[in-house]
Amino acid sequence: MDALTDFATVGSAYSAHSVSARGRLRHDLVARRLLAELPTAHARVLDVGCGDGEMTLRLAAAGHRVTGVDPSAEMLGAAARRVGARPDLAPRIRLLEAGIDGLPFGRERFDAVCCHGVLMYLDDAAGAIARLAGLVARGGVLSILTKNRAAIGFREALRGEYREARDLMEHGAAASVGNLGLETRGDTAEALDELTAGHGFAPLPWQGVRIFHDHHVDWAPGPEEYAQALQTEWAASTRDPYRQLGRLVHTLARRGTERRRTP
Repeated sequence: MDALTDFATVGSAYSAHSVSARGRLRHDLVARRLLAELPTAHARVLDVGCGDGEMTLRLAAAGHRVTGVDPSAEMLGAAARRVGARPDLAPRIRLLEAGIDGLPFGRERFDAVCCHGVLMYLDDAAGAIARLAGLVARGGVLSILTKNRAAIGFREALRGEYREARDLMEHGAAASVGNLGLETRGDTAEALDELTAGHGFAPLPWQGVRIFHDHHVDWAPGPEEYAQALQTEWAASTRDPYRQLGRLVHTLARRGTERRRTP
């Protein structure tokens, strides 16, 4: 499916979600983990499917040089406006219009390649992982955030949507309708780790994202409540059994420093 191009049609809903407390939880948890794994203090980072630039800006604010790419001209325009409002960060950011099938980088490689909230809109993960893995420099990190297939039905149950939850769980559903009204496909951490390992990467401990707060629709916590919620989500995010129930799964893998030999 070409849902990444279609994503522009729900761009305003995505932006509203991104700045909501639930959206902030996602960005705060993922950024904290990713920043801790970057191989250098001034990394070259590729943000694939950058949307309105939230992670691109966060990474640039941390001192990294970031290339944000997105196939949607509308979403890329929103990112450009946000970058334009931050002249202190703009010199460290470049934005390009491109889809995951047509990344225009030739021999250029990056210390980190991020692909957050993208794979769930694609038919499968294998092809995308192969293309992304090829852009990671030796010693670099591949960061994938997508829907957690193992937890499909959990949100619906917590919201009291019992019939739908039972149907999803009893049939082992691989996809369900997300917040933006689009059907999205899930992957498991184990499957993603296996795919990256097949490209010469060493998987790092994976993270479950939005375990306890995903089902809240109009959650508007004050600063203290949000801080406590974030700390609790962080504590659970790398611990079993909690992380297995995160709405999203965040996997990271590091490419070896040795040049791979061709048999």
